[in-house]
Amino acid sequence: MPRYSLSNPPRVIFFDAAGTLFHLPKGVGYHYALVGRHLGLTLDSAALDRAFAKVWREMPPHATTGAPRDDDDKGWWRALVNRVLDETAPATSSLDRDAFFTVAATDVRDACDAFRGVYDATHAVDGYVSLEVSPDLARDAAGTIVEARKLWALVDRPNLMIKVPGTTEGAVAVQQLIADGINVNVTLLFAIDAHAQVIDAYIAGLEQRGATGLPIDRIASVASFFISRVDSAIDKQLETMAIADEAHADTLHALQGKAAIANAKLAYRLFTASFSSARWAALADKGARVQRPLWASTSAKNPAYRDVIYVEELVGPDTVNTLPPATLEAFRDHGETRRSVDNDVAGAERALAALEAAGVSLRTVTDRLLQEGLASFEQSFVTLLAGLARKRAALAAASASVTHAGA
Repeated sequence: MPRYSLSNPPRVIFFDAAGTLFHLPKGVGYHYALVGRHLGLTLDSAALDRAFAKVWREMPPHATTGAPRDDDDKGWWRALVNRVLDETAPATSSLDRDAFFTVAATDVRDACDAFRGVYDATHAVDGYVSLEVSPDLARDAAGTIVEARKLWALVDRPNLMIKVPGTTEGAVAVQQLIADGINVNVTLLFAIDAHAQVIDAYIAGLEQRGATGLPIDRIASVASFFISRVDSAIDKQLETMAIADEAHADTLHALQGKAAIANAKLAYRLFTASFSSARWAALADKGARVQRPLWASTSAKNPAYRDVIYVEELVGPDTVNTLPPATLEAFRDHGETRRSVDNDVAGAERALAALEAAGVSLRTVTDRLLQEGLASFEQSFVTLLAGLARKRAALAAASASVTHAGA
């Protein structure tokens, strides 16, 4: 048998439907990948070539000493191809994931079209729709970049934002995606340090793109900073501390409901400082747009708080607030609009300092909230894929039953 390797891949392929062997001008991996693209599959030609070389060495002896002949043992070649496909075929979980994104992309594309008028009327300021990369890629920068590029091409709308978790790895991905010209919504931000990281990633990405001479004036990004979850977590901790320390219970109770807004005010201060620097001015001269803070999780979870507190206290230039329907209706009914997000920042610093002095570590809380958020998003995604897998299995069983009945 010939000795095939990556430098000398097999140049024959068996097409089972026709029962014919063909000589190929290139390695089999190239041709399988080409066929896969026509079927909507992404196949790695190099991986296919590696699989062919490996399987060829493992196959039992074969009489053919050169290229196949018309009277060759097609069963042997069929077994070879089947083993290669076993080695390289996507896992069913990958197929389920692709199926989800194919359906989701259609819905998101339709949503982008619905908001296109807003996007055009505001000159690409508003009117965006977000589609999130797979949550299990939160700690995989390279994987996030690959999937984000795929989703961007799949939806193919200028008012799409690819949603990326605000992890350290996510920040690495953000820089490259911005350099690619892809709009990004950075999500699950709880800590000021994480916010600083993604601001830097955004600016660095614009610098990287601008250095190549590509336009940067139509690239958009938001930094989604979560609000009420911070108060929910810290209020619960303060309540536990107050029960254990009755002598200081009043002091601890007085700190409840202070952390989230204070944390957001400091995040906004960071935003204004970062986007008023000399470094930013050089990009602004080229038409670059700021990465707007987006206040997420802004419904009041504690009924003792004003129901629009996380809206009224975070109003300011270049901000976005994602309001749940009930909160939106409440604000329309009795909300007060005033510039507030940069009001009494010193008081915000004092509130956070008082929490630290009382024994509440904001960093510990925000780290935990990030991990919980990632776990929650991933579990939801896993549950969704499991549902698709069950549906796929049911359809396959039904198809097999119909085929058997008609045999």
